[in-house]
Amino acid sequence: MQGSLNEIDIRSILQLIELGQRTGELMVEAYSSSQTTMEMERHPIRLTGQCWLVFSWNGRIIYAGQSEGSLQRLRDYLRRYQAETVLSELEVPSITSVNAPEYGYLWVLLENQVITPNIARNIIHCMVQETLFDLLSLHQGAFIFEMGSGLAPQLTTLEISPLLADIFKQVQEWKKFHPHITSPNQCPLITDRSKLQKTVRPKVFESLNHWADGQTSIRQISRYLHRDIVTVAKAIYPFVQQGLVQLLALHPENIFNEPETFTDRNRTPRIVCIDDDLVIRESVEIILREQGYEATAIGNPLKALSLVFQLKPDLILCDIAMPELNGYEICAMLRNSTAFRQTPIVMLTGIDGFIDRLKARMVRATNYLTKPFGDAELLTLVETYIGPGKTIDASVNTDLEDEFMTELETL
Repeated sequence: MQGSLNEIDIRSILQLIELGQRTGELMVEAYSSSQTTMEMERHPIRLTGQCWLVFSWNGRIIYAGQSEGSLQRLRDYLRRYQAETVLSELEVPSITSVNAPEYGYLWVLLENQVITPNIARNIIHCMVQETLFDLLSLHQGAFIFEMGSGLAPQLTTLEISPLLADIFKQVQEWKKFHPHITSPNQCPLITDRSKLQKTVRPKVFESLNHWADGQTSIRQISRYLHRDIVTVAKAIYPFVQQGLVQLLALHPENIFNEPETFTDRNRTPRIVCIDDDLVIRESVEIILREQGYEATAIGNPLKALSLVFQLKPDLILCDIAMPELNGYEICAMLRNSTAFRQTPIVMLTGIDGFIDRLKARMVRATNYLTKPFGDAELLTLVETYIGPGKTIDASVNTDLEDEFMTELETL
């Protein structure tokens, strides 16, 4: 099941999953709000990077979240239980899907007795509600549902219909706050502290003074206080109307394709290209080596897996359509390994289509490059994730030129 949200809305998609008692993974990606319908039809892969995942089992929801893999949302929920700092001390979970690191860490927290099963189930319920709120507010985008074995082990399963009914009411309530409040990611900030203090009760002022710092979003406040975002928005709405509180924009939490930390500049950045097309392999090697990168191209996808672990590249380019083992399978296998969980993996494809891009998202590929591509396209993308190649020292160049000139004189 796949298509556009112009054809079917999220509510109907989830109802179909429930009615069909489907087990698998729903992925939804939003179109840019600046795109017109005509532009979307012409360029279906130009998406915003905002992407959500809903995992189901027998028509019930197991877990839902964004695909970018950040643990910030989980930290926010753990703050209520004074456990947010524990995450950095835990080992990377081995039981989780590559698309659900939060879920895996919840299990590790349980195993280490940091939280109880009831707390874990409560956090998942809140995460699912939060995700469904975003999805039911979405009207333009693409989706794909892939049948599978389901996310395991399961902490809880949630019935879809009651959830949809509750969240739909929240979305309708949220619309009433427009145009004063437009996004859960907006951060309230007190504009006139003395006037506000005279206007409200001391306890209300104390609460607003604590939370309305211009750095904490409505969504984060709702997580910290264990309240839905409509309740939080309703509480600050009168003060926003009166101009006592203003709302500052905050970048969405789900910044997909955020550049990784550049590699150590004392060594040459290493790149592996996996592609069964000889022309592509040779072209990529030439382009990258000329710019100071160490490039290795591999044509056999089966051999590539073992070689990648030996080479330990800083970035991997991987063709999607290959015999024996396709790019999605390779990416999924690498993401299941701790060694390559954070390594940038760029999928190469000759097909312009949002379904390919969504599938790349589902295996947590970092980016997507359409063939044929030019030198500038490839280098811009590579530099975004691992920085520029290692350039030859200017003095070395001079020595080489002198040697060459001396040799010419002897001819």
